Amino acid sequence: MATKKKILYIVEAMGGGVFTYIVDLANELVDTYDMYIAYAVRKQTPSNYKEYFDKRIHLIEVKNFARAINATKDIAAFFEIRKIAKEIKPDIIHLHSSKAGALGRFAFSGKRVSLFYTPHGYSFLMENYKPMKRRVFKLIESVCAKRNCTTISCSVGEHQESLKLTKRATYVNNGINMAELQEIIDKTEKVEHPFTVYTLGRICYQKNPTLFNEIAGSFPNVKFVWIGDGELRGELTSKNIEITGWADRSTAIRYAVNADVFLLPSRWEGLPISLLESMYMKKICVVSNVIGNRDVIHNGENGLVCSTAEEFADAIKTTEDSNNVAMSIHAYEDVLKEYNTKVMANKYRMIYEESLGN
Repeated sequence: MATKKKILYIVEAMGGGVFTYIVDLANELVDTYDMYIAYAVRKQTPSNYKEYFDKRIHLIEVKNFARAINATKDIAAFFEIRKIAKEIKPDIIHLHSSKAGALGRFAFSGKRVSLFYTPHGYSFLMENYKPMKRRVFKLIESVCAKRNCTTISCSVGEHQESLKLTKRATYVNNGINMAELQEIIDKTEKVEHPFTVYTLGRICYQKNPTLFNEIAGSFPNVKFVWIGDGELRGELTSKNIEITGWADRSTAIRYAVNADVFLLPSRWEGLPISLLESMYMKKICVVSNVIGNRDVIHNGENGLVCSTAEEFADAIKTTEDSNNVAMSIHAYEDVLKEYNTKVMANKYRMIYEESLGN
């Protein structure tokens, strides 16, 4: 039997949607490849994160990865990931998120070992950073893009940004693990509930809690639920908003199953897993007009895309007053056809095999 090719994932930002993505993709690919993941733990990383991975996957913690730019730790992390790769001798190295992407594209030449990079949302597009910092991030990405590496974006919109930096670029849409999600849904009790609008994620600047609060204030008799917690929970002051706090996966899905409309007013996105899961659950999805969201939701076809608080309010009125079954079924079918881990993993296999000359 032929020895499996080795793939090394290097992931600094292993929390939130990136964590789910890494778990699902690695678990899908482990039958084909010998999978290694060099990672750093973040606050959002589940305490039992190792239990999410197939037992055949090799997990290696990178001690010196830091989220912020830190010259001392970044240099140490640079040599640490080189040492890890030297010991593993991978056939493919795939870098995930900005920090791993910057360090990895200089740590490895991409000549003898195929090198890939997935941004998971470019830092220079993140509006919570000051303009000067965003220009620095853009400069770093521009310099790194000259290295011998192929960028694989998570959405069409992110791919269009990648093409401004390098022609060595392609994309594979994010996908969700439908079997795992359906298993949780099947075990979830459905209860009678008032008309409910929900979102899921960290209460942070990116997710725009200020706008969520304003929209909720327009509907004092409608229940709004924020599944999650975060540093900006103080922005959610409207009396009809319930904040669940951090919830495990089963609890989060229970809240979502017993709600009607998924509201995502983000300032920016990659391609949000929470959106894809809500589409699979046949919820009406009302999203902001940003990269990632508008790549998946086509206004009036499989959901509603909005730019202002007034548009969000009008959209929610529409979902409450009329029958939107066709729109939610369209969204569900899009996930079955395109936005799931089986399709995602097959596309990655094709990219990897081509790089290996198979």
